[in-house]
Amino acid sequence: MRWKPKPFRMRRICGMVAALTLILMAGGPGAESLVPLERAHSHNDYYRQRPLLDALELGICSVEADIFLVDGELLVAHDLHRTTPAKTLRGMYLDPLLERARKNNGRIYPGGPPVILLIDIKDDGEKTYAKLREVLKDYEEMLTVFTHDSTEPRAVTVLISGSTPRATIAAESPRLAAIDGRPPDIEQGTSPHLTPLVSASWSSVFQWRGDGPMPEAEQARLKELVAKAHANGQRIRFWGLPFGRQVWQVLYEAGVDLLNADHLPAIHKFLHERMREERASAP
Repeated sequence: MRWKPKPFRMRRICGMVAALTLILMAGGPGAESLVPLERAHSHNDYYRQRPLLDALELGICSVEADIFLVDGELLVAHDLHRTTPAKTLRGMYLDPLLERARKNNGRIYPGGPPVILLIDIKDDGEKTYAKLREVLKDYEEMLTVFTHDSTEPRAVTVLISGSTPRATIAAESPRLAAIDGRPPDIEQGTSPHLTPLVSASWSSVFQWRGDGPMPEAEQARLKELVAKAHANGQRIRFWGLPFGRQVWQVLYEAGVDLLNADHLPAIHKFLHERMREERASAP
């Protein structure tokens, strides 16, 4: 007698085949997840079901973690009342990154670019940074080193945002962190060894919310900011973006370096589509 699969087993098999087919057709994690995506930024990464790991499995090259100093420990959360002893900066980000860097010969992705760990200090900048500086020394082997006039890239580049003790960081050389700058750092030509990245709230610079074409004057302003930042050796990012794929498209075409994303599979799909289009149109 020939074996006949049971109906529930057939449904399960068909479902698995369909899911795999959709992933491959979409260019999703099963198809191109190992390609490092230098222009993707995991906004509020610690909110994810698996902080850091979800981003790394998609090739994301920039992640963001908010921290508080609580009882001598750096804890990750957006609000103080949400901190827990189990969610430490070491355990959630620094330790797993170090493990990967050692496994991949000094890189987070084999042969890939440095990965940004953007640390947003949510409380007292001076006190929290003092503790952070102490903690980072334990991970020096994988961290980009900055001086007043040089940058030595390694596996992970730490950038400080939020309540930034700017004068304290600027006075240090060498150091294991730099500053997430603001638009005046573009206009004033601040050293890229101090502010290698410049970030701004979208609504503080632009009125366009993604409905219809971006006004020409605002397009010109966007391109001007990008050009000035790049001329100064800085990268640029915007947070608080209007929702919509068309916004990413405008920023991508303007040369914005990091595209803020709350939905990682969507930015993964978007960037891989752009890369495929560019490869297809290359001479």
